[in-house]
Amino acid sequence: MKILVSGSTGQVGNELQLLASQQSDYEFTFKSSDALDLGSAESIKENLDSNIDAFINLGAYTQVDQAEQDTKACYAINADALYHIAKYASPNTKIIHLSSDYVYNSIKDRPILETDPTTPLGVYAKSKRDGEGNLLGLRSDAVVIRTSWVYSSFGHNFVKSMLKLGTERNQLNIVSDQIGAPTYARDIASVLMTCLAHPTLSGIFNYANKGQTHWADYARIIFKLTGIECEVNNISTSEFNAAAPRPEWSVLDCSKITKALNMTIAPWEESLKKCLLELGYEL
Repeated sequence: MKILVSGSTGQVGNELQLLASQQSDYEFTFKSSDALDLGSAESIKENLDSNIDAFINLGAYTQVDQAEQDTKACYAINADALYHIAKYASPNTKIIHLSSDYVYNSIKDRPILETDPTTPLGVYAKSKRDGEGNLLGLRSDAVVIRTSWVYSSFGHNFVKSMLKLGTERNQLNIVSDQIGAPTYARDIASVLMTCLAHPTLSGIFNYANKGQTHWADYARIIFKLTGIECEVNNISTSEFNAAAPRPEWSVLDCSKITKALNMTIAPWEESLKKCLLELGYEL
C-alpha cells in the first residue's frame, strides 16, 4: 500500500515518519512544502498520481496571527488546496486530512460533537472550515480529523516555548480563560496509522487527548514535571491581545473516533510526560 504524506517537516509529519520507519506494511513517501506545494494546483496535480493508495494531508498554513494579514496565502494552502486535492486525486486514493478545533466556537458548556455548528472566527479558522467543505464536497469518502493544541518534541509549540521561557524568566503571564486538551502529535500520528487500516472510514472525527485544562495550568504542570522554577500569572485572552481570535472552549467529544477505530485515548498529562521524556527530561 503506497501512502503519500504532505507537510513532512511539521510536528505530526515528523512523528508519522518515526512510526512509519517501524513498520513494513505500507510504503510511505513524505514530502515537504518544497516538494509538494499546497499553494500550487500544478504541484498538487503532479504529486497525486493514480498509483497512490492513500494521501495524508498534514500540510497547513498555521501562523494564526499572521493569517489576519496574509489572507491570500492562508486560504490558498488551507482551503483552495483541498479543492485541488479532491479534484486531482484518483477516486481509488483514500484522502485523510488533518483539521482544527478552531472551526467550532459555538459550544461552551459541554464537549463538542462533530455535528455541532461550525462558526469559525478569524482568517485561519475560516480557511480550515472552508478547506473541509472543499474536500468533502467532492470526496464524501474522505476522512477529516479535527484536533487541538498540538505539541511535539519536533518544531515550535507551547511545550517547547514554556521549557525555554521558564528557564529564562522568573515569571510568565499566561492565558487562563481558554479551555481545551493538549494533544501529542505522536498520538495523532498513531491514529492516522490506524485510519489506514480502516479503508471504509469516512467523515469528520474529533481527536484530542483525554481531559481538559487551560494554558496557564498547562504551563504549571510542565514546570512541575521538569522541576523548572517559574511563577505563572493568570491573564485573560483580552489582556494577551493576540491579532487573531482563539476559541474559548475546545474540549472535543472523541467518542465517535474511539468507537470507529476501537481505540482508547490517553490522558493529556500521560502523553505530555512521554514527550518530555523524548526531550530528555528525567521525570
